[in-house]
Amino acid sequence: MFARLAFWTLLTALLQPTTLLAQWTPDRLLGAANLAKDLEFPAEPSSLGFFSTPRMALYKPEGPGPFPAIVLHHQCAGLGIGPRQNQSMLTWAREAVAQGYVALLIDSLGPRNVDTVCMGLRGGVNFMRGVKDALQAARYLQKFEFVDKNRIALAGYSWGAMIGVLASGKLWSSALGSGERFAAVVSFYPGCFAIRPPNSTPYEILNMDVDRPLLVLMGEKDTETPPTDCVPKLEALRAAGALVEWHVYPETTHCWDCQQLDGFSKTDVRGNHVVYRYDRQVTQDSKRRLFEFLQKHLPARP
Repeated sequence: MFARLAFWTLLTALLQPTTLLAQWTPDRLLGAANLAKDLEFPAEPSSLGFFSTPRMALYKPEGPGPFPAIVLHHQCAGLGIGPRQNQSMLTWAREAVAQGYVALLIDSLGPRNVDTVCMGLRGGVNFMRGVKDALQAARYLQKFEFVDKNRIALAGYSWGAMIGVLASGKLWSSALGSGERFAAVVSFYPGCFAIRPPNSTPYEILNMDVDRPLLVLMGEKDTETPPTDCVPKLEALRAAGALVEWHVYPETTHCWDCQQLDGFSKTDVRGNHVVYRYDRQVTQDSKRRLFEFLQKHLPARP
């Protein structure tokens, strides 16, 4: 009885308009996004070969299409440089193409001479800018005849996963886009806590205006973006009718798909001790869940 009462108390609180959200008006969100210049997306598809390196690029399956498409949005350290190349994101691009999707791997950092946003805003790259990048990527994909314009999804990872959660909500997508929306969003190990920019108003990552199908995949042992921050809010969203699904992998850390970072440790922006462990089995299962979710929620062609 007490557990049920606590849940409905949380749900009622989450459904109320918050002062934090009210202060982040559409104009203010757009102003924050425009602290960094727009990206220039690749003009044509690239080949995806054995010696390909992680970079902003467009990849497609063989044939004329039209194909469904996925925008792939990276973690807080971007696509990496030199020995720190983010091979995991290139692997996801390969998987998408193998499954019959056009894959647009975007880079919110490198073109702006930013190497990381893991410790907070740098070079004007904030969450508002990231959401605008993602929505502009969706609009860019719509111009290609080989892309099915109604079947464009977003898959985000860590920082990119938080971008995905925000883009699945009405307020941020309306303020930062030009009408384009994602048909579905899959977020790998996002943070669902409040962001507290220096000398500015805090804001929530996961809000009650989610109106797109959203799948959230999390690791039980993730100390950087703990699932305990997400699950109660996801439960409240589902109770309110949102098309949200989630799964928490037991004994799994942050960045379980990042083979190049297996064993990496750090202290994160919130002071948490973090260790990454690559898990091949979880990576394969998360791939399965990603594409099964998209097959269920991307509208079929007429």
